[in-house]
Amino acid sequence: MADPLDFARRRWALAGAGLMTLAALGGCTRQAQPGLRIGTNVWIGCEPLYLARELGKLDPALVQLVEYPSASEVLRAFRNQAIDGMVISLDELFGLAADGFDPRAVLVVDISHGADAVIGRAGMKSMRDLAGKSIAVEGGALGAYVLSRALALSGMQPGDVRVVHLESNEQPAAFAKGQVDAAVTFDPYRVQMLRAGGQTLFDSTHIPGEIVDLVAVRKSLLHERAPAVAALLTGWFAAVDFMRNDPKDAARRMGIRLQTGADQFLQALQGLRIPTQAENLAMLGGSAPALAQSGARLMNLMLEAKLLRAPVDVESLLAPEPLSKLSP
Repeated sequence: MADPLDFARRRWALAGAGLMTLAALGGCTRQAQPGLRIGTNVWIGCEPLYLARELGKLDPALVQLVEYPSASEVLRAFRNQAIDGMVISLDELFGLAADGFDPRAVLVVDISHGADAVIGRAGMKSMRDLAGKSIAVEGGALGAYVLSRALALSGMQPGDVRVVHLESNEQPAAFAKGQVDAAVTFDPYRVQMLRAGGQTLFDSTHIPGEIVDLVAVRKSLLHERAPAVAALLTGWFAAVDFMRNDPKDAARRMGIRLQTGADQFLQALQGLRIPTQAENLAMLGGSAPALAQSGARLMNLMLEAKLLRAPVDVESLLAPEPLSKLSP
């Protein structure tokens, strides 16, 4: 006959082993990393990321896209550590770096060539027509930078206009209601204001190469989350390839989120240049990264206009390593 004490010992041993297994599994679950959280705003330049997700080229277990209504809210989320990275303009990258947030640019998303603009009321023909008038500007650095350059190139001073701080998504309604005389804006809002009778007074064709959009992540995550960063880059270029091979279908898909038709989306894309993978590497890496050179000029302009509180080491903000490891 079996010893009852021996049976009890074996049962408790099995139960203990089961608890250890559950604890180990629970530990593994706790250690599983969430997807890399990338903040975006409503902007045509962000749409290839959402196209990549729709096409199944962006693994949601590795990368999560988080949409905010405006670029200033994206910056706020990054500062508050609600996101791990973001689509950001180069001037905004400098601001974060100067404040000690240590972002690193891993991808050049686009270069603005007309997509960013100052739109004024019907009858206005130049920036000089805005003297003494109100102009809506988003709270982030980009709007202030575009306005600063538009005024300077028109021989005007910041005090010549009255700035009204409005988020980008609030500007079309304020413009339509006559609450502001002009706005520093971009698509899809630029088109909405033009349809409301607005006139283009200035756009980024006058400052070629100065407005560059990037994907940046926290420096500490470059190695900690290397597979996720690689997945983000791979997904981006897969979407860009799809856009080049079937632009009409790509524009139709991307336009749905922005509530625009394919033709309108394609027209808006004409104001952007999207660099290839090889162009990205030349801009971010090598012995003389192109973006370090143009970025230094931009930084000096920002310092002169008091849009940047301290100089930054531009080249140290560029992280070409994840991109260089991708197959061409």
